[in-house]
Amino acid sequence: MTSDRTSDVQRQLALSGAVLLLLGLLTGFYISAAMGQRIDVDVHSAVAAHLNALLGAFWIFGLGWTLPMLRYGPLGQRRLALAVVVPNYANWLITCIKAALRVAGVDAGLSFANNAVLAGLTIFVVLPSLAAAVAWIAGFRHRAN
Repeated sequence: MTSDRTSDVQRQLALSGAVLLLLGLLTGFYISAAMGQRIDVDVHSAVAAHLNALLGAFWIFGLGWTLPMLRYGPLGQRRLALAVVVPNYANWLITCIKAALRVAGVDAGLSFANNAVLAGLTIFVVLPSLAAAVAWIAGFRHRAN
C-alpha cells in the first residue's frame, strides 16, 4: 500500500506525463506545417521534438509507476519527480525552438543560435536527465536497516 504522499506525487507525475504526451501529439501539427512548407522549420528537428515529448512522457509515467518501489521518502520523491519532469519538458521546448532556428545544437562554434541551443540542451536537459536517471536507479537499492 502506498502512502498519501506517494499517491500525491504519483498523481502529479501522471498529470505531467499526460500533458507532455498531449504536447507531443499536438507537435504533429508543427511537423505537418513544416512538411507542407507552411512554416520555415526543420522537419527532422520538429519530428525529434515530437518524439522527445512522447518518450519523455513515458519516462515520467515509468517513474510514477515505480515510485513506491524506491527507497525515497516524500521529499526525495518530489525532488526526483521534478528532476525528471523539468528536463523532459525542456527537451520538447528547446527542440521545438531548435527546429525553428534550423540549427543542430550539438557542437559549439557554428553560430550564436546554435551555441545557445547547445547550452540550453546541456544545462536543462542532458545534465539533469543524467542525474535524474542515476538517482532513479539508486532509489531501487534497499534501505539500510
